[in-house]
Amino acid sequence: MILVLVMGDAFQIRDQEMPYFLTFQVVGWADVFSRIGYRDFILENLTFCRKEKGLYLFGYVIMTNHIHLVVQQKEGKLSDWVRDFKKFTSKKLLAMIMENPQESRKEWLKMIFSYHANSNKRSGEMQFWTHEIEPDEIITRQDDSFARFNLTFDNQIINRLKSCD
Repeated sequence: MILVLVMGDAFQIRDQEMPYFLTFQVVGWADVFSRIGYRDFILENLTFCRKEKGLYLFGYVIMTNHIHLVVQQKEGKLSDWVRDFKKFTSKKLLAMIMENPQESRKEWLKMIFSYHANSNKRSGEMQFWTHEIEPDEIITRQDDSFARFNLTFDNQIINRLKSCD
């Protein structure tokens, strides 16, 4: 199987039915996912989306301050899924951080999230994700489905790559 990544035009998802390589970044590159509880929440949410939201999850990498996903949406509504995923996870993660009595970096993180929200009209009091997703469309030379993929990431600090069957 041959995979080719094509840079998204102006960082938009053009073909809603194709698989995409997406990157979601935490504002200020805050290293939120160094905490297992927050990382596990993302994993639980991705599992829910696979089972209930028609998400095909071909692979992911969770770094301390961003995540990479190779995904496709069953109903051809990938942009809707991205919007809903980011909205739900941002609200929940912000609440988890602010309500966690063991979170020693709470005030520092709140300062980062508030600063980025203040500089962006689309955000409320705090902002978790950046608004960019940097989509790269994946084009295959075989049939429209694939079970495995090989990607070489430019990022030198990959702590784990998991393929989903």
